[in-house]
Amino acid sequence: MKIKIIALGKIKEKFLKDGIDEFLKRLTPYASVTIQELTPIEIKDENLTDKILIEEGEKILSLIKPLDYVITLEINGKQFSSEEFASKIEDLTNDGTQEIVFIIGSSCGIGKNVSQRANLKMSMSKMTFLHQFARLILVEQIYRAFKIIKGETYHK
Repeated sequence: MKIKIIALGKIKEKFLKDGIDEFLKRLTPYASVTIQELTPIEIKDENLTDKILIEEGEKILSLIKPLDYVITLEINGKQFSSEEFASKIEDLTNDGTQEIVFIIGSSCGIGKNVSQRANLKMSMSKMTFLHQFARLILVEQIYRAFKIIKGETYHK
């Protein structure tokens, strides 16, 4: 299984980079996981937010292949337990999905054009997290999903 995470913005804090790198390393026996960082466009005028999100969205969409299964992280998306998330990953694998693409937008969100391309809109929680934490939480949950799928002991 190939998994690509497209994320706007760079991770600045070392402890977050270290955590992400650790889970990427742990994931190597289960899946090929890559992270593609894009530079967000600075929003100087809030009236232009939607227009800028669409521009960022065009960059994101250019990195997605037609058969990719796209999961956007959105505030109003579907919430999963870890077991449900693992089941979704397993179903996609069994259905022959070649690549799952997760999209983490900027702190302003994602453009409507990207949201419309999504096969699944997912929310991590009703709680609000620092934007950079989303990447760490996502890679940890992907790792946890594979451990659940394989019946291995990390989960408990």
